[in-house]
Amino acid sequence: MLFNSLQFLLFFPIVTILYFILRHQYRWFLLLMASCLFYCAFIPKYLLILLFTIVIDYFAGIIIENSIGKKRKAWLIISLIANIGILAIFKYYNFLIENFNLLSTNILESNTTLPLLNIILPIGLSFHTFQAMSYTIEVYRGNQKAEKHFGIYALYVMFYPQLVAGPIERPQHILHQFYEKHEFNYAKATAGLRLILWGLFKKCVIADRLANFTDPVFNFPNNYDDATITIAAIFFSFQIFCDFSGYSDIALGTAKVMGFDLMKNFDRPYSAKSIGEFWSRWHISLSTWFRDYLYIPLGGNRTTIPRYYMNIMIVFMISGLWHGANWTFIVWGGLHGLFLIIESLVKPGVNSIEKKINLTKLTDTLKTVFIFCIVTIAWIFFRASNFNIAFHMLKAIGNGILNLGNTNTIHNVFQSSPVIKEELLLSFFLIILLELIHAVSFRINIEAFLLKQNIIVRWGVYYIGITCIILLGVFEHRQFIYFQF
Repeated sequence: MLFNSLQFLLFFPIVTILYFILRHQYRWFLLLMASCLFYCAFIPKYLLILLFTIVIDYFAGIIIENSIGKKRKAWLIISLIANIGILAIFKYYNFLIENFNLLSTNILESNTTLPLLNIILPIGLSFHTFQAMSYTIEVYRGNQKAEKHFGIYALYVMFYPQLVAGPIERPQHILHQFYEKHEFNYAKATAGLRLILWGLFKKCVIADRLANFTDPVFNFPNNYDDATITIAAIFFSFQIFCDFSGYSDIALGTAKVMGFDLMKNFDRPYSAKSIGEFWSRWHISLSTWFRDYLYIPLGGNRTTIPRYYMNIMIVFMISGLWHGANWTFIVWGGLHGLFLIIESLVKPGVNSIEKKINLTKLTDTLKTVFIFCIVTIAWIFFRASNFNIAFHMLKAIGNGILNLGNTNTIHNVFQSSPVIKEELLLSFFLIILLELIHAVSFRINIEAFLLKQNIIVRWGVYYIGITCIILLGVFEHRQFIYFQF
């Protein structure tokens, strides 16, 4: 069930109303059944996969808490193998077999090939797998008590607002909230609805509009000129941000209406002045997951310099693989790891130069633009289906940047654009509007400012937002990009 669908428009208010009507002791059951229904709207039989890992992790958590020594570690390993095993079979088996077959036939010149599996990746598998793994790891570390209520634990894994695309919650943050009695709170409900409205605007009005331009260009770049390909790369940076952060806003807003607080997943990432800062602002729940459960256990930065760099590359390449079973994703992750290593090497020199020229605002702006540019370059590998397309686009961008200001080039873009001129201009306007809102929100709390206004102004803003979504939204039931992960 998509957040931007008519089904969800009915599902959400019905579940929320029933939630507040029911007695507190029955609410967990309602949310669990609603979450099952929400997930079954995609592929119902894959609910059994969730049930399998839920049962294993539930009992593993209890046994880990009540055991000592090797038995505790053994059950942690069983839990991790179950979760990673499911992920490996459905997400990575065909990728590994394809590469084995390629190696066998082209390098080893052997006729030995292995069959592929004809399976569909369960939606959101990587997200709820990582959330389940964080539970048993935290119980093993002694940071979380094992959950004895099977239904509550199942709800922790399946809570529908963040089931298929996060944020990836930690048990310490969310489990206790399922026991708390949430009375209807007008302030929280309206705050949640504002988040939903903003998320839908980013998804339907901006992201899906940009997709009408980026999809044809990324799928068939040979059909377009260099400048159009350059614009498509820039558009995709904003498309994926609005698509994924829009989902997160709707997820946070949906939960907040019922009284639940989910962790913030985005914080104006394109205003970052370094790659490190970018990753502290982008997909925060995943980046902190890798930090806590992979980077720090590997030694983090508390080791030798070569090992520190190796830790960075391991984390980012695995992060790339987490996003998709394709070498393009691994290269995307590797690029970010490489960017971070280079950044650590040049940072002392850059800081020294900044102190000498004393032009902080100018250098901050230049750094923000530079970080956006290299992140956009990396996004090409994330979006491109293969290396041929990625390298073709990189070459085209190199040429496109040189000719972007040429009047004839701009005219050619309008002529070859996959969308009409008015749509292209509207897309540029919406991106500028988005960044203006981000710039203003950096200086003032827009929500607090809005709440200080009288009811006519507040509801006027809400109606304008709703009207913009209805009139300008692209409603083609296009799923969220991160659903495939």
